Amino acid sequence: MATLDELRAALSGGDAVRAQPGDLPPLRGWEAGAALAVTTSGSTGEPKTVLLGADALTTSAELTHARLGGPGRWLLALPTTHIAGIQVLVRSVVAGVEPGVMDLEPGFRAADFAVAARPVLATPGRHYTALVPTQLARLVATEGPGLAAARQFDAVLIGGAATPPSLLERSRRLGVRVVTTYGMSETSGGCVYDGLPLDGVRVRLVGGRIEVGGPVLALGYQGGEPFGEWFRTGDLGRVRPDGTVEVLGRADDVIISGGENIALTRVERVLAAQPGVREACVVGLPDPEWGQVVAAAVVPEDPGDPPDADELCAAVGDVVGRFAMPKRVAFVAELPLRGPGKVDRKAVASSFG
Repeated sequence: MATLDELRAALSGGDAVRAQPGDLPPLRGWEAGAALAVTTSGSTGEPKTVLLGADALTTSAELTHARLGGPGRWLLALPTTHIAGIQVLVRSVVAGVEPGVMDLEPGFRAADFAVAARPVLATPGRHYTALVPTQLARLVATEGPGLAAARQFDAVLIGGAATPPSLLERSRRLGVRVVTTYGMSETSGGCVYDGLPLDGVRVRLVGGRIEVGGPVLALGYQGGEPFGEWFRTGDLGRVRPDGTVEVLGRADDVIISGGENIALTRVERVLAAQPGVREACVVGLPDPEWGQVVAAAVVPEDPGDPPDADELCAAVGDVVGRFAMPKRVAFVAELPLRGPGKVDRKAVASSFG
């Protein structure tokens, strides 16, 4: 895990640092231009080591500050083993302001967030933090000191995973200045804020697949070839009439059941919008008759009084179609995670047996 001093040195032309524990293998050829190596979580495939140059990292930080209203003091509430946490440190280096740091060893607790935020918010200027949806949900659920602290930040960046619309609506209604972000290690973290690309970032659709270009791109994967001008993501998307980018989900999160193509993320959105549902993960399970069937793991707002499973399935049928209705629904206390707040779909699928 890179320290602030190591990262500051790497951004100034020093040796590249590795976000995760362990030695960084020798960098050869074009790889030698890297300031940071981040290994992806592997939630959608084999983990890969992304090599990022200092220019891409600092440009991302500068563009973020420009979008948010200027540099400020950051509270680090994410692990620095992934790009979202690392970028909080990079932005702090660029702003020339020491970040506040939340101790995540005991896990993320709303009360601890309030304590960590207090000295940050006491300083003059603008104040920012970055969270994953699970952390935001915990702050909103308590409606206590943690939420009160979150409301004082000039912006709370939310990324790492898709945020349920109901959580966004409730958070904003309660006064949290939430900014949704889309990006990945390969784009130096978030590069699309509230649907609008950062200045200089280019987004295009090729066959429905999102591609990103611009000064925030990584150099490439270690052991592979340089990315070049464009990076082809694994996400499907569309551009709304107002020019905002909408991410529809992973291209590989589509199953075929009885000859029908089913976008699992679309089913998830319908479930997450239903009363009594906090979040949901939908996976495809092998089936001898249908090829694959839809299975849903649902986290209820009230574990003691979960919503009716048949009503949830009917809602999916009304919006998406009967062919997309889950064949199996399991109510769970929480969804398994890997990486920076991403749901571990493989673990969810395995839980169904």
